[in-house]
Amino acid sequence: MRLWHYKLISVLPQAMLISQWRECIAMKRQWDKGTLNRRLVSYIKDYDRSYFLNYVYKIVCELDRRNIKYQVKYYDEISNFCNNDLKYNDIFLEHNNRYLKQCYYNLEEKYDRKIISLEEFNKIKSLYNNVFR
Repeated sequence: MRLWHYKLISVLPQAMLISQWRECIAMKRQWDKGTLNRRLVSYIKDYDRSYFLNYVYKIVCELDRRNIKYQVKYYDEISNFCNNDLKYNDIFLEHNNRYLKQCYYNLEEKYDRKIISLEEFNKIKSLYNNVFR
């Protein structure tokens, strides 16, 4: 389970974007139960819930942009959990340039292992390849 760097949401391969949506739902439920203890994402508990809602909103906007269907009731569930407190400028401090680089190389490895296609990785490379080379 991981939250991809927010700047990569627009170029995530479709399957990964859908998986990210599902992971956000799972994270919300674990957080609500007090069982969100996964090291890659537990940092979100240190923030006001508006940060999580802002991140989820970015995911939902991208799903909409790509005409990918999702159940709005789950967005509403997350929004209610976060007290409907959407603040567009709330970004997790962990989503810095170092984390962007880590996520980029993680995606590059997924391309190397043929988990994502060349076409999908080229979308990512077109935005960030020159930044890290």
